[in-house]
Amino acid sequence: MSLPVTPIKRALISVSDKTGLVEFATALAGQGVEILSTGGTAAALRQAGLAVRDVAEVTHFPEMMDGRVKTLHPAVHGGLLALRDNAEHRAAMSAHNIPEIDLLVVNLYPFEATVAAGASYDDCIENIDIGGPAMIRAAAKNHGFVSVVVDVEDYAALLNEMGEHGGTRLAFRQGLAQTAYARTAAYDAAVSTWMAGAIGAENPRRRAQAGTLAQSLRYGENPHQAAAFYTDGTARPGVASAKQHQGKELSYNNINDTDAAFELVAEFASEDGPACAIIKHANPCGVARASSLLEAYRAAYHCDQTSAFGGIVALNGALDGETAAAICEIFTEVVIAPSVSEAAREVFAAKKNLRLLTTGGLPNMRAAAQVWRQVSGGYLVQDRDTGHISADDLKVVSKRAPSPAELADLLFAWRVAKHVKSNAIVYAKDGATVGIGAGQMSRVDSTRIAARKAEDMAQNLGLKQSPTIGSVVASDAFFPFADGLITAAEAGATAIIQPGGSMRDDEVIAAADAAGLAMVFTGMRHFRH
Repeated sequence: MSLPVTPIKRALISVSDKTGLVEFATALAGQGVEILSTGGTAAALRQAGLAVRDVAEVTHFPEMMDGRVKTLHPAVHGGLLALRDNAEHRAAMSAHNIPEIDLLVVNLYPFEATVAAGASYDDCIENIDIGGPAMIRAAAKNHGFVSVVVDVEDYAALLNEMGEHGGTRLAFRQGLAQTAYARTAAYDAAVSTWMAGAIGAENPRRRAQAGTLAQSLRYGENPHQAAAFYTDGTARPGVASAKQHQGKELSYNNINDTDAAFELVAEFASEDGPACAIIKHANPCGVARASSLLEAYRAAYHCDQTSAFGGIVALNGALDGETAAAICEIFTEVVIAPSVSEAAREVFAAKKNLRLLTTGGLPNMRAAAQVWRQVSGGYLVQDRDTGHISADDLKVVSKRAPSPAELADLLFAWRVAKHVKSNAIVYAKDGATVGIGAGQMSRVDSTRIAARKAEDMAQNLGLKQSPTIGSVVASDAFFPFADGLITAAEAGATAIIQPGGSMRDDEVIAAADAAGLAMVFTGMRHFRH
């Protein structure tokens, strides 16, 4: 049985991250807590003028084997694991001169940072902490009596708890223990994931995944669903690492859609010219490239003005004031860009509810990573879709080859189609989408919907004809029948890009030739479910 409030008389502190260490330890010492410590932590505390007792004085063994062995000893683990209300445990402590340890403060060797820095295999191995996780698990198990702190963020909370209650309450210790177990689990997950990659284990028998709470959300996709946002520790520029400059907290749907928008616009490197993507419900309603961000935004907006209302705007370059003013002409939920000018921030300041995010850069769209998706009873794990097609990869299968202008639009539309939910059809013209069909069960339906969207665009802009006339079409997967291609030709498209590989490719190619279309195969598909 644990005590309602457990006083802290002795603490063992051993940390790699020394942020706030001296101030925290000073406060503990001020409350009469004896401090045990090891290595660099002990040196830092002594340098600050604090009295510190070496763990070696308790274990009667020096640190050895380059610090690999220092706390793995019954004198340490007995002090953490002993049940204070168990007479046999107390007798064993007395017989073997084991002191009680009421507080353990440990943060682990920086394994994740070592891997992120591209260290060698041997260096990564050396940064796998052994004694730290062992002590953390011991202290967490004995949370009936022992407090365990693994995050710098909990220093203040612990001191406040001690100040208010003269020790720590069970509920507080339980919370610390849960955090501690999550930390060791995340640490082991990082090690096992790295090792799987290091040894080339494509599908290891066991996998682990972990995250750190970034934000408790008001609700999930719908108000009756509880939700939270966790980060996985990767440094990929995007919504998880972005700085929010203004606006309300992001919602579940905001985060999901903003990620989709920024990942899409990152297909277009900033050095290759301005680009803009507008997303609604994780699908693009307009994407464009142009000579300026303003022109790119307007072209993307014109593709589907109705859907753009209340959407997410992603840009691939520094957001300027003129573009910000154009964005503010309609209601927009979120704007995300690598950076933003002061002029743009001043414009957005008048729109209090608009969320403005900056990321500091674009993600590397060819960087290897994995995507996890939960299903009932398990997870699906796959590589991120880093597929990229250049002009040299294309196979012309029609009698007519695409013109240079058509080829540029085909490659543009193909990049966009990669980010449209399947079945995906994208009409594009002059570096901008003019019609998008997404998420239909039939590819021909996506083709018709996209063409109809283009008719709406023509009506909104007062155009004399549909912008699909003279456009190109991208299909994320092959045309199983010629009907979808024929529908695109009837809408005025002049060129098609698709993976190929259908049993009826000959029939589809013949239909393209009959309609005078140029058609190229990529040999790669981009299903997105």
